[in-house]
Amino acid sequence: MRPLVPIALLALLVLAPLPAAAQALEGFTLPDEIGGLTSANIIQLFGLITVLAIAPGILIMVTSFTRFVIVFSILRTGLGLQSTPANIILISLALFMTFYVMSPVFDRAWQNGLQPLLNNQISEEQALGEIVDPFRTFMLENTRDEDLNLFTDLARERGQEVVVNEQIDLRILIPAFMISEIRRGFEIGFLVVLPFLVIDLIVATIIMAMGMMMLPPSVISLPFKILFFVMIDGWNLLVGSLVRSFV
Repeated sequence: MRPLVPIALLALLVLAPLPAAAQALEGFTLPDEIGGLTSANIIQLFGLITVLAIAPGILIMVTSFTRFVIVFSILRTGLGLQSTPANIILISLALFMTFYVMSPVFDRAWQNGLQPLLNNQISEEQALGEIVDPFRTFMLENTRDEDLNLFTDLARERGQEVVVNEQIDLRILIPAFMISEIRRGFEIGFLVVLPFLVIDLIVATIIMAMGMMMLPPSVISLPFKILFFVMIDGWNLLVGSLVRSFV
């Protein structure tokens, strides 16, 4: 019966007149830890929670992750392997390569924006600008002019501002950067898969000439493609080329 006592008291407070409830709550005070929080700290906390919630989307939109994932997926398809390497391996490799390529950008965002904000040296508005600027510079350097002009023209047709505070609006820059990354990923993927296509054609021609019509060419060409990729040290060449493809 004891658990019913707090419930009964709560019901009395709710059903009682306002003066009585006010007297009941008069002696209630917040702990010092909660009472000492300032509005700025609360805003920072909500901002941190929001960033953590949309972190996967931000990682895909404003970093090099998209290009890596596309190229690795096309490579696996070109080799003729359905689930090797596994998705978790390819995504993890793309993730750590993204951290490697983006480390200078992350360092500038931390040193110029986030760290001074945590030390209460700058305001939230100034910190936001300092954090965004390194990513803006990275995206501008790796975005094609054609894609940027496309979204700029579309924004002007819709009456949207193209330049905000003497800088290109992120609502224009981010989709242009993503389209550029997808295009470059397919370009590199085509160059990667082309040698494997040649091997498939050679094996298929030999099998046809031998009259082995019922034997799938992919069964014979798969070991040769894996051997070719290993002999040329394909992972080393591919990863090095991908990293060097960023400005």
